[in-house]
Amino acid sequence: MVADVFLNGKFIGQVDNPKEFVEQIKEERRKSELPEELNIFYDERVNEIHMESSKGRLRRPLIVVKDGKPLLTQKHIEMIANNELKWSDLVKQGIIEYLDASEEENALIAFSKEELTPEHTHLEIDPVAMLSLVTALVPFANYTQSARLNIGSKNQKQALGVYVSNYPLRVDMDVNLLHYAQRPIVKTIAHDLIDYDKHPAGQNVVVAVMSYKGFNMEDAIIINRRSIDFGFGRSTYFRPATSEELRYPGGLRDEICIPDKEVRGYRTEEDYKYLEKDGIIYPGAKVSEGDVVIGKTSPPRFLNGLDRFSLTSGVKRESSVALKHGEKGVVDSVIITETQEGNKLVQVRIRDTRIPELGDKFTSRHGQKGVLGLIVDPADMPFTASGIVPDLIFSPHSIPSRMTVAHLIELLAGKVGALAGRYVDATAFSSEKEEDLRKELLSLGFRDNGTETMYNGETGEMYKVKIFVGDMYYLRLKHMVANKIHARARGPIQLLTRQPTEGRANEGGLRLGEMEKDTFVAHGTSLLLQERFSSDSVVVPVCENCGMLAVYDHYKNEAFCPVCGDKAKISFIEVSYAFKLLMDELKSMGVYPKLILKTKY
Repeated sequence: MVADVFLNGKFIGQVDNPKEFVEQIKEERRKSELPEELNIFYDERVNEIHMESSKGRLRRPLIVVKDGKPLLTQKHIEMIANNELKWSDLVKQGIIEYLDASEEENALIAFSKEELTPEHTHLEIDPVAMLSLVTALVPFANYTQSARLNIGSKNQKQALGVYVSNYPLRVDMDVNLLHYAQRPIVKTIAHDLIDYDKHPAGQNVVVAVMSYKGFNMEDAIIINRRSIDFGFGRSTYFRPATSEELRYPGGLRDEICIPDKEVRGYRTEEDYKYLEKDGIIYPGAKVSEGDVVIGKTSPPRFLNGLDRFSLTSGVKRESSVALKHGEKGVVDSVIITETQEGNKLVQVRIRDTRIPELGDKFTSRHGQKGVLGLIVDPADMPFTASGIVPDLIFSPHSIPSRMTVAHLIELLAGKVGALAGRYVDATAFSSEKEEDLRKELLSLGFRDNGTETMYNGETGEMYKVKIFVGDMYYLRLKHMVANKIHARARGPIQLLTRQPTEGRANEGGLRLGEMEKDTFVAHGTSLLLQERFSSDSVVVPVCENCGMLAVYDHYKNEAFCPVCGDKAKISFIEVSYAFKLLMDELKSMGVYPKLILKTKY
């Protein structure tokens, strides 16, 4: 049976016996006669052989199996332990090979040695190798639904931690540092492999799974105020402000200094109050929005031929660096250096202590993310019969639909680890067994199912149900209310459209869409609706004769039409400025936008 052969998607020829050809290619590759980057796949349905050697493919290593026995023997493992054999040697000898997604289609891979049969072609080095590095950090990952596992791995990338140990010497953009980061009690083999202890990103807390006055509905969590006071989730936010003395054509240049009052765009003396003689703020200054941290003046933007003779040519413009809307903090460090071009460069790093507040985002390692819904005084928190007050209350409704059973097993394992004073191995597919953890918990004097009798902190009454309590590694995410909270009444508008500016940093407006409009209509709030949709309303004179926009002369207090002259009948109407702009643009294209006015009544 003749089969077409494709190399990297291009047809290169045909072969008579495709299966033998594929096996021969694989053998040659294992002998290092062909490059190990080459992967081959025979598609029986369409009778095509596809060979791939292109870049960017995901490939993973597997142990080659022949006649039901792996080629990797105990002797090889001993040689690796004695540094007599390297990984690259195993690949060259054809003991381990890399498969891509297509070649995996023709492979039968065993999870463990015990599963091997003569039909198997490959054996997993370790089943955890099928997961990515960050996903492998999720404990008991094989007990969780795959989609939630992906979310869990993404959440860990957003967690606050010790991102580098030399953070005082660095000026990084927009970074966070967790103050009291801990190593997890429940950890996997990946934690040891990547030296997680040197850059941890979370804290171990006592978690009770229960509802509390409805404040933890919709995935929200409730935190004990005492835990926050003792440092749970406390972090510092660093943000740099940078300015450079640029050079311009004609020998002009910027100057970092305290701007004079003659400078165009001079702010107020109050804004420059923290600047020292060199125009730079001092370390330790408490600053808030609008405060200048680096004073700077620049030459005028546009120079014309007459400027060199004019008296105002020496006027510079203000171009200082100030804190944006909503920013505050303490000046942490000031660095004065030079760029590669030899220009003076000033970097001011501002720090802001962030204590967990309502709306801040937290998550476990299983994708169970939620915002802080309530901070409860320790006296009002429920407590166990042994007097343990949980740090965090987690909603039980977050479990059934998400099927993150690993979340509950981690609570149990964390409890065992905390009581026994040891770390629990939770590596996917090869973790400590749940039954063993239950037995150990029983031997430590607790119920094997992790539940405990709890009492209402406000009334002292015993709850009629047992509450699931355990220890868990919780992460604080970088999404904080302080960085996102935004409101505005009136504020800056764009020059072109006269509509509010965009974005929180620019003190921008909050856009209302079609659906938001519908909610106002449903409420019958007509005046609010009118106000929301007239952010750029303007009164313009219109000539009813020709339908074009007329001109209003403020000095003479009269309107006239440049098209009709004396015949014009001019009326004033209220329109959106964006509509007026559209008409101007149509006119520039040679289109005549005629307005036909009718009376309202």
